[in-house]
Amino acid sequence: MSATPSSNTGDAAALRAVPELIVAAWAEHDADRFAETFTEDATLILPGDVYLTGREEIRSFMAQAFAGPFKGTRVTGRPISVRPLAEGVAVVVTRGGVLAPGDTEVTAERAIRATWVLAKEGADWRIASYQNTPIAA
Repeated sequence: MSATPSSNTGDAAALRAVPELIVAAWAEHDADRFAETFTEDATLILPGDVYLTGREEIRSFMAQAFAGPFKGTRVTGRPISVRPLAEGVAVVVTRGGVLAPGDTEVTAERAIRATWVLAKEGADWRIASYQNTPIAA
C-alpha cells in the first residue's frame, strides 16, 4: 500500500493508485486490508443510511458486508479527476461500481461516481473521507 512519490508526477501516480488498493482488497473480501487504506478517523458514506466513522467501524461494516450482501461481488473504479488541494491533501473522483457475480461490466443501476478525500500519512496516501452517489436515478 505504500507509495513513496518523489515529485508531483509521483504523487499523481500514488493518488491514482489508492482506488486500486480498494479494488484489490475488495477482490479478496479482505476487510482488514480495505480498512487500512483509510485514516484512523476517516468517514465513509454510502447510499442509503450508511455513515461510518473511523477505521475500526469501516473494518467491521465491510467484514459483515463481505459475508453478506457483498459476498461474491467485485468493485471497479477509475479516476476521472485527480486534484491536489494543499500539501498532503487531494481529491480524487472516480467512476465505477459494484460487479455482481458473473458481471463483466458495471450495470447502469450499479454505476457510481465517488469522491475520495486523500491525506498523506508519512509516505502513504490514505482515504480521509469517501462518498459515492449512484449515476442512474
